[in-house]
Amino acid sequence: MSRSRLAEVARGFLHLLYPNACLICDAPEAGTETYRHGLCSGCLAAVTADLHDACPRCAATVGPHTDTADGCPACRGRGFAFARAVRLGPYDGQLRDAVLRMKHAPGEGLAEMMGRVFSATRGPALKDAGAGLVLPVPLHWRRRWARGYNQAAALGRELAAALGAEFRPGWLRRVKAATQKSQPSATARRENMKGAFRVGRGARCAGRAVLLVDDVMTTGATADEAARVVRQAGAAAVTVAVLARA
Repeated sequence: MSRSRLAEVARGFLHLLYPNACLICDAPEAGTETYRHGLCSGCLAAVTADLHDACPRCAATVGPHTDTADGCPACRGRGFAFARAVRLGPYDGQLRDAVLRMKHAPGEGLAEMMGRVFSATRGPALKDAGAGLVLPVPLHWRRRWARGYNQAAALGRELAAALGAEFRPGWLRRVKAATQKSQPSATARRENMKGAFRVGRGARCAGRAVLLVDDVMTTGATADEAARVVRQAGAAAVTVAVLARA
């Protein structure tokens, strides 16, 4: 058994022994008020305290006096198929730990919790999108089978419930098993994602405002390609919601 698998099994036993153990750091915590999101008070404060300004267009961290009227240095001059992006916070600290834990099969409960934290913390920004339809960025079927679930779908389900929006995890499909980790540049990432997604038959996106949900955004290439095919299917506008922005 691999070391990572042993760690997952150990965490499972820990949560059996201590059902109120924090889903990010495993620390037991007494009391229901600080534990209402399944997280200890320290982790809850850390993942909800975004101490930095963010670009309203691509959600990248920017300096306090950055002019973002036409985007930020990370996205200025780039064309995106989505109108704007909303994040919970930067890909760092406990939020990074949460994202990494969500990428394993036992992480679905954490992903659902983080979706509720996201909606509670960034509710006004998410509602401003006016989205009546929530679509999670899909995994390729092989990765979905290996992982056991799609963390973006778990996040999206909770956001849709909070927004009172329609949730359709099967309307956007991933048809190309493209991974981004090995790509050397933002340009390579954009090229790698071309043709990765397809809107399924029977999907009704025409004229609708869509919230596209994923766990992490790095360069925006994945979200841009997914938004592009959703717009091609007739969506009026696409807003991206990401748990963390790298």
